[in-house]
Amino acid sequence: MFTGIVEELGEITAVENLGDASRFRLRGPVVTEGAKHGDSIAVNGVCLTVVEHEGDEFTADVMAETLDRSSLGALAVGSRVNLERPTAVGARLGGHIVQGHVDGTGEVLARTPSENWEIVKVSLPADLARYVVEKGSITVDGISLTVVEAGPDYFTVSLIPTTLALTTLGLKQPGDPVNLEVDVVAKYVERLLAAGQGVTR
Repeated sequence: MFTGIVEELGEITAVENLGDASRFRLRGPVVTEGAKHGDSIAVNGVCLTVVEHEGDEFTADVMAETLDRSSLGALAVGSRVNLERPTAVGARLGGHIVQGHVDGTGEVLARTPSENWEIVKVSLPADLARYVVEKGSITVDGISLTVVEAGPDYFTVSLIPTTLALTTLGLKQPGDPVNLEVDVVAKYVERLLAAGQGVTR
């Protein structure tokens, strides 16, 4: 489990095409400290497993399913990525509950700068819109954010200077894809309500 609090901006240093998968090599001095084979690291919000670790770099295999359902397939050598290690039991939950299971992708539609923050508008797939509410939580490229406005096919978030400086959202431009993970609590509530419909008590 993750919290959506990005620990560092990493970088893709190599991409190997494996046919039905890809192997990424990533640089991240913070997240690789103490890392070992089998550990999980979130890369732009996608939970990946460490295959190899050497120095400040690690490799991870990305299956075709993940490449198809996330924006990781668009990454290339030199791409910057958000990196986060799993939260430790008993640690503070700084963001919200993030699984690292991407629900879909959106696209940056617009950026509106202000003196002390920036509003970013992101497209929202129709099948995810019902889970996104004003002042609710959403994960964008692994970043825990609060929804400012929830439209039928878009949402907006307000980014403070720290988020702009320390995550990929400071670099994304209109047209760029982003990974989206909606609040898992909303999905469980929907499932429970659907299961209870028509039940006589």
